[in-house]
Amino acid sequence: MSALDPRRLSWPAAAGVLPVAPLRPVIERLGSLARTHERDVTLIPGLAAEGEVEVDAGDPPPALEQVVEEIGGLTVHGEAGLTLLVAERADVGPYTLLGPPTSYYPLHEGADVAVVLTVDEDGAPGAVYGIGEDLALRLAAPDLAGYLQRYADALEATLAALDADGPEDERERAKRAHALMDEHLFDALLGTGAAEDAPLRAMTAPTAGADLPEGTVAVGDLRGAPAGTGLDVIDAEIDGDPLEHQLLWREGGLVVCLVPRS
Repeated sequence: MSALDPRRLSWPAAAGVLPVAPLRPVIERLGSLARTHERDVTLIPGLAAEGEVEVDAGDPPPALEQVVEEIGGLTVHGEAGLTLLVAERADVGPYTLLGPPTSYYPLHEGADVAVVLTVDEDGAPGAVYGIGEDLALRLAAPDLAGYLQRYADALEATLAALDADGPEDERERAKRAHALMDEHLFDALLGTGAAEDAPLRAMTAPTAGADLPEGTVAVGDLRGAPAGTGLDVIDAEIDGDPLEHQLLWREGGLVVCLVPRS
């Protein structure tokens, strides 16, 4: 995947900063899981830890300023990560159909797959989606708080299984940990494993008079949809090639709009 420098992005900032107080319980839960399972989990410190440890800050959206002060993310045996401080970003692979790099922020990246936080035109964070190799979007959570809770639940279940019967060999333990994180979280978000054949919603023609980006040719409305709902983007029935289009967001990222790429 080609790389872009996140430090050169001009993030919109009109939306203001996301308050960290409602997220602090789940941030503390993640930190506690990392501290009590140091063999399996590595905590990535937040920016407030600068001076104590080296932190590669990247350039997160201004709305996440308070969040990334407290946590930068974590990894499970070097992978299966949650990343809130992104040092390097790509703009192809799973991001092929996404809009400008300031319209999303990666929270997890694998081989040709990703989990992204949507960011609207004012810089407000919204829904979180998994993107699989098929470029379909799968709703992970309606907001960052919901995704952090879901990640923490998966991590806790993974660690409980490792505590119960995890291999002692480090390589085998890492493979088991990654498989458990896939089972408890990433398969459903990325369309892999047991979720590979899960049905996807089709995008539909836009409704006249709807508040959508100019030129919208197809819409996926996931307001009220349960987590895990998938949206088939690449097979949208439109004139022309969907790969010559990009995705833009409305309604906190829950309305997905396919628009010709300018």
